[in-house]
Amino acid sequence: MQAAWLLGALVVPQLLGFSHGARGADREWEGVWGGAQEEEREREALMLKHLQEALGLPAGRGDENPEGTPEDKETWGTEEDGQGEEEEETTPTPSSSPSPSPTPEDTVTYILGRLAGLDAGLHQLHVRLHALDTRVVELTRGLRQLREAASDTRDAVEALQETQRRAEREHGRLEGCLKGLRLGHKCFLLSRDFEAQAAAQARCVARGGSLAQPADRQQMEALTRYLRGALAPYNWPVWLGVHDRRSEGLYLFENGQRVSFFAWHRAPRPEPGAGPSPAPHPLSPNQPNGGTLENCVAQASDDGSWWDHDCERRLYYVCEYPF
Repeated sequence: MQAAWLLGALVVPQLLGFSHGARGADREWEGVWGGAQEEEREREALMLKHLQEALGLPAGRGDENPEGTPEDKETWGTEEDGQGEEEEETTPTPSSSPSPSPTPEDTVTYILGRLAGLDAGLHQLHVRLHALDTRVVELTRGLRQLREAASDTRDAVEALQETQRRAEREHGRLEGCLKGLRLGHKCFLLSRDFEAQAAAQARCVARGGSLAQPADRQQMEALTRYLRGALAPYNWPVWLGVHDRRSEGLYLFENGQRVSFFAWHRAPRPEPGAGPSPAPHPLSPNQPNGGTLENCVAQASDDGSWWDHDCERRLYYVCEYPF
């Protein structure tokens, strides 16, 4: 019995001391765990601050109370008590270190890199501009050559046209003298195409001649015989190169010379001793009678008389060619 009391006196203090040591260890572990959590919060706040400075953002509301309020601490303590021994075995995981802020050297390096990129792009633009300038010079040279070739071609075409006009005039002159009436140094050729007076003059000029311009009565009578023989038994008015377009009553040839004689149509006169003649026939009045409305002269093919007509009337015409 005495031995049992002795054993109890030795073991009970040991058990009490072990229990007290366990509680002290728990308190020490809680202190270490709380310090780690506090350090983690400070790290997170520092990382957020650096990130906001790097991005140029204003400070968030989370930085106003980085250490937490007393209510947060009480909540944290309550959660620690409720988790029990399972949380005691969990070890805190240290977080990565916050990213450093950009230094002035980093900024200068970044700007120099961007400038180098811009310089390279500018160089490429200069190269392309030089290539475009070269291409423009080549195109300009080619365009100048094309213009010179076109000018040479135009000159050649004009020369060919002039040669053709000369040949046509020569051909018309030869045809007029071979097929028409040759009289002295002139040849007359009748054309059976209906043309206005100006158009008839243009066609005669293109063939190397002009509308007929009888210089005297001998040429007038010869031309009358030629037209009568060519158009008989019909009577057709034929354009001559005579007009008074410049001034009423002032009759000129196409070459600008004044007409020295006239062969105007006159109404027939009654025979001497005959009775009074009737009024002139309305279709054969004395000429000229058109005033300013009829300024061009045509010759009748039956008797060779002159009639004034509207210059736009389309008639036969007779051309005159030098021989």
